[in-house]
Amino acid sequence: MYAIVDIETTGGSPSIEKITEIALYIHDGMRIINQYSTLINPEKKIPYFITNLTGITNDMVAEAPKFYEVARQIIEMTENCIFVAHNVSFDYQFVRHEYKRLGYNFSRERLCTVQLSRKLIPGYTSYSLGKLCDMLNIQIEGRHRASGDAFATVKLFEHLLSLCDPEMRVFKNIPGLNKKDLHPNLKPSTIENLPESTGVYYFYNDKDELIYIGKSKNIRNRVFSHYNNFISKKAIEMRLNIADINYEITGSELISLLKESDEIKRFKPIHNRSQRRSIFHYGLYNYIDADGYIRFLYTPNNKSEASPISSFSTLKAGKIYLQELIDKYNLCQKLCGLYSTTGACFHYEITECYGACIGKESPESYNSRALKVIELHKYKHDNSFILEEGRSEDEIAVIMIKNGQYKGYGYLSNEYNCEGVEALKASINFYPDNRDIQQILKNYIRQHPYLKIIPFESD
Repeated sequence: MYAIVDIETTGGSPSIEKITEIALYIHDGMRIINQYSTLINPEKKIPYFITNLTGITNDMVAEAPKFYEVARQIIEMTENCIFVAHNVSFDYQFVRHEYKRLGYNFSRERLCTVQLSRKLIPGYTSYSLGKLCDMLNIQIEGRHRASGDAFATVKLFEHLLSLCDPEMRVFKNIPGLNKKDLHPNLKPSTIENLPESTGVYYFYNDKDELIYIGKSKNIRNRVFSHYNNFISKKAIEMRLNIADINYEITGSELISLLKESDEIKRFKPIHNRSQRRSIFHYGLYNYIDADGYIRFLYTPNNKSEASPISSFSTLKAGKIYLQELIDKYNLCQKLCGLYSTTGACFHYEITECYGACIGKESPESYNSRALKVIELHKYKHDNSFILEEGRSEDEIAVIMIKNGQYKGYGYLSNEYNCEGVEALKASINFYPDNRDIQQILKNYIRQHPYLKIIPFESD
């Protein structure tokens, strides 16, 4: 049985954004046997650019059920089903986070129609749902709405089913290994025995040289994904050179991010070439203009000696994030560099901007909201410990920030409370700080508002 799912959301991060619509089609491998679709009240404002994409407005969801009101029905409908979606990790992680907020561990086997399409119908330049449906003559009624996209995924799924040998219909072996893809020195059992845990993994060639470092919340699944990449020539070349695999469980997702960044710069693996230098190429900067307004702009980090309040790997990612801030704090598009005009910005025309762009709103009033954006990207405490999950139930992970700088991390028995802050300090192994590390920390703290943070007084 398959639960074919599509969702719409308030943004791209499952840890801070919410579901606004969900559609489920229960499929027995032959036909649809049940279906469900509903708008969801996300209990937060839907950004303007999301409404432009999906057509879902704040008014539309105002009287819709909240997620907890439909949670039981979704659990019952998907019980004993494989969770199927186009780019399944996006939909699955959003659903998991919604249940996590309710204190429930939602877990289903997963199948991605993007990966399956690449395997069964190779050679396309794009595997987006829209492009695939165009090429396969599948009609999408209601693009970027959950029910329309989910039904299109059903039709795509049925097409993929028709290409399979009947014995493959369960699909459980799709992530499996093909011996021809393995280096002669690499034992299949090395991959099969990898843990489904959070940590960092390492690929070595037959000369015992480290050629790639990666991190994942599920090491085993992530390594399997390297053997399901049939598009990138670099990915194919790399996997043919993997003669051994090692890993280190971190428990903490944040430590896996910090460790990966530090070790890539330290060991410079050949297949991490793009990450050896800073991966955050563009920065969000602020300044005060001649009229006294706080302005924001994006520019390459190497063009400024100042420290950005936030950094991004691409200019597009930065602009999307800034647009979210504009929507949340009612900032002016023109003063944020996203609307070039000599007059009023577009948001002023739709009453989302209060007129700072044409002097209608005073600098003091406007800056009171702009300052909230700046404060959002600062550490709440310059001296603090972040406590995360450890590598087992008996320990906690500890990350230390001192005087606004990253100092390192360590692990400690979860009974540390009887020993106090000194025990936390003593657990730390020291590691270097840099711009990438700072950005990883600030992004993670911002995206995880319920982190356990313990402030302390500096020596």
